[in-house]
Formats: sequence, C-alpha cells, structure tokens
Amino acid sequence: MSRFAVAFCAALLALAPTVAPAAEAPREPYGINLEGFPYPYPVGLLPLVNDGEQLRMAYMDVAPAQPNGRVALLLHGRNFPSSYWAPVIKTLTDAGFRVVVPDQVGFGKSSKPAGELHFDTLARNTMTLLDHLGIAKADIVAHSMGGMLAVRIARAYPDRVAHLVLTAPIGLEDYRVYVPPIPSEKIIESEDRLTADGYRKQLETNYALKLPPEQVTPFIDARFNLKQSADYSRWLKSFVSSYQMIYREPVVHEIPLLAQPMLFIMGADDHNAPGRPNAPEALRAKMGQNAELAKGLASRMGDARAEVVANAGHLVFLDAPQTYDRLLLDFLGR
Repeated sequence: MSRFAVAFCAALLALAPTVAPAAEAPREPYGINLEGFPYPYPVGLLPLVNDGEQLRMAYMDVAPAQPNGRVALLLHGRNFPSSYWAPVIKTLTDAGFRVVVPDQVGFGKSSKPAGELHFDTLARNTMTLLDHLGIAKADIVAHSMGGMLAVRIARAYPDRVAHLVLTAPIGLEDYRVYVPPIPSEKIIESEDRLTADGYRKQLETNYALKLPPEQVTPFIDARFNLKQSADYSRWLKSFVSSYQMIYREPVVHEIPLLAQPMLFIMGADDHNAPGRPNAPEALRAKMGQNAELAKGLASRMGDARAEVVANAGHLVFLDAPQTYDRLLLDFLGR
C-alpha cells in the first residue's frame, strides 16, 4: 500500500466517531423498603402509627455472647441504611453491649410515610421501640443526621440516655443562616435526575470518602436499585422530606443544653454541609467547618469533648475503624 493510502486510511480512522461507553447494566429491582438488600443481622418490624398512618419500623436487635448489662442504640445517617453499622455492631457486642439498630421511619427497611418527617416524631418512634424491647436506658451512638436525632432524643427524654457519641454529626450549625429555602418540587426534580455515577461522585466529594470503590457500591445499590419500584415516587418524596427536616429543624441551639456525657468523633477532612450548593457562593466556604464547630460546642458544655481523627472523612468509623473503636470503647467505659 502506498504511503498516500496509509495516510488516507489513518485520516479516516481519526474522523470516525468514538464508540459510546456501554450502558449501565440492568439493576436488580429492590422495593422501597429495601426488599432484596441484605442486612447483617435479622430484621424485626415494629408497628407504629404516625399522624394516623399505619407504619412499620425496622430494627436489628443484636445480643452479645457475654452481656455487660448495657444497651447501645445506633442511629444512622440520611444517605445510609443501618446495615453500614455492621463493624461497630461487632465491636460493641464483642465488648458485651446489646446493640439495637433501627431504621428510622422514612429510611432503609422501614415504611416510607406519606406525610412529612419530623425529628420529634422519629424520637418518639425510637422511644416506642425501646419500650417494646423492654429497654429503660441506652448509650446512643449516632452518625450524621442521626446525631441531630440523638440531640432531640436526649433533650426530650433525658432519663433514657446514659452517654452520647456523635459521630461526624451534621446540624452543628444552622443551615438556614446560609441557605435559602428550596421548594421540595425542585429538590425532587434534581434528585430524580441524579445518576449512579453522579451519586458516587457526590458521596466521594461531600463525604471525603477514603473507602475503596467496592465498599461504596452497596450505598449506590441501596439508592438506585429501588428506582424500578412502582413506589419509587413515594420513596423520593420521603427522601426529600428528610432534607427539609434537617433544614427546618436545627438542633445546634440545643446541644449546649445537654447534660449527658458526650463525645464528638470527627473526621478531620469532613466538611459536609447539607444545602451548600444552594447557598450564595460567598457563603459556601464558611459552611461545614465541622471539626472546629464540634470543638467549639464541646468547650461550652459541662461534660463533653471532641476528638478529631486525621485522614478521615464523614464516614470516620469506616475510614479509621481502629481509632474509632478505641475512642468509642474508652468513652463508654468511663
């Protein structure tokens, strides 16, 4: 073949359209109560009535081999099923704790209500669960949004809470100071457009994840495998209601009023701040200074301290498990 012919063929190849990436493989459909998504321990269901609506609250109740007579109540974050607590459940049961791990109504394997979510309602539901299980008092270990719920529980039911461990909590600032109110319809539209890849990037960015991709995949599955459910719109409405709950019901003003022994465990790289993209650009950098916010709040309290874990993000108990476990058990052992 002449040099001219070779050059001509090369030019044609350069102009040819690139092959589009393969479409995402079909996902196994989950129900909106995460039917089909495995949990590490058996799941019970507690019937509840919220605002006249019949609901069910899912929970795990894990017994230790050698009980120490104490109960730890684990409260999950907004974007995670309670199954992600599995390593902490093992740590606590190995130390003798009975561990109760609910999915709050609106999340995980619990019912998705038609009405709005409120921290006071979730707190009342959680106390109903403890009553059902015959538990008078518990140590609360909470993560992210669960930290806001833990504060509401500790304020509303102070005699039911022995210790508080707030793990990378949100709500350490009042987001209304920075973010204008956003209509739920707009948030629903934005969340519905989100792709699995986009969600993975969102988690990596917002939560400063240190985890390998395969450890993040279950969080992606828990969110996107239910999109094929006939009830997906109901799930989405409930999920957006949880954002409005966080925005409309701040707890930061209540934290300094708490009397229970409290430990903040913060990831040094965690700058998560719900609603930041909707804040004026000039204010965004001021949001999410979570480690400093925790230290400032602890300094105003009678029995609280903040520990900041280096090279850890929002999922500090998964990013730095050995450090987290040591801090957790030392504090609960006081």
